[in-house]
Amino acid sequence: MATVYDIARQAGVSTATVSRVVHGSDLVRPETRQRVTDVIERLGFVPDASAQGLSTRRKDIIGLVALERGADEIDIERSSLLYVDEIVHAVESVLRGSEVSLLLSFGPRGASFQRRIRTLSGKVDGLLMAEDVLPRSELAALARRVPVVLIAGPADVADLDTIAVDNAGGIRAVVSHLASAHGYRRLCFVSGPADSPDARQRLAVFEEVVRTTARCTADRPIHGDFSEASGSDAGRALLTRPRLPEAVACANDQMAIGLLREFRRAGVAVPGDVAVTGFDDIYPSRMTDPPLTTVSQPLRELGSMAARRLLDRVDRIERGDHAGHGARGVPGAPPPTAEVLPTHLVIRGSCGCPAPGEG
Repeated sequence: MATVYDIARQAGVSTATVSRVVHGSDLVRPETRQRVTDVIERLGFVPDASAQGLSTRRKDIIGLVALERGADEIDIERSSLLYVDEIVHAVESVLRGSEVSLLLSFGPRGASFQRRIRTLSGKVDGLLMAEDVLPRSELAALARRVPVVLIAGPADVADLDTIAVDNAGGIRAVVSHLASAHGYRRLCFVSGPADSPDARQRLAVFEEVVRTTARCTADRPIHGDFSEASGSDAGRALLTRPRLPEAVACANDQMAIGLLREFRRAGVAVPGDVAVTGFDDIYPSRMTDPPLTTVSQPLRELGSMAARRLLDRVDRIERGDHAGHGARGVPGAPPPTAEVLPTHLVIRGSCGCPAPGEG
């Protein structure tokens, strides 16, 4: 395993400089930082002085990494999305009764958080990546040092296990229900952040399905950040347009809940004036007024399957099967898989259907 001395020698710097780069110090010139980082990536250096490699010293800790989405109105959303909360509970349920602990790391997209992830990789046996927090090249380099399982990430990343949900099927069910069951023709989509694979796919499928559905048109989409506050912002933006769409589909439940709240403040009746739908089926979606029609994805199953997949990879390494990282082309190594879990439409009152117990 590479050491700080190897890094320093090949980069032509001191070991102190290597340490500063690893710990994100600002006292290193950009060109020097890049040179050291290139050597670190090439040698697969794990930035943890106590780490002796997964095959010789198991730490009994796995990490879960997710982006922190900002919110101005609801403090809890600054540190955790309800979606991620469900994933965390599922992972913890798998670990319960074992000797393995879970280490959480949330942060904003950017170089600082990426450095933290690299450091974290030296403190854990494996990593669960809850969102697309790293560029694909970074993911590939990280997976050469520690087992990685993507949760809801892009399913075409080579050499990585991915557990995702059927976004396309869920969005098609929403549009079909709005158009066929209710006859809505002018639809709008409140999308998530552009750096989210789920958000990108849900918007793309929405626009495709609306385009191919007879007499349906899609208004200009609004982009949020998956938080309830951004859903409120989307509601205010829609209220400034010359006319409201007949139905608004949101890329997740939290934005839909914010949208419902803003419409209520403005005296806009849901579903009388406009229908609203979500995606996720988190618990609060059942408590809104009216209850939220949404796409249910198996969040607990998503988290538990990802945790079991990661632990399996870690166990393979402990047994001496270094192919447990999931590298292709190694005899006897099971190839990494991309598994897609089904979704289904949950019909409640916000789309115009009778609320539970009515009709």
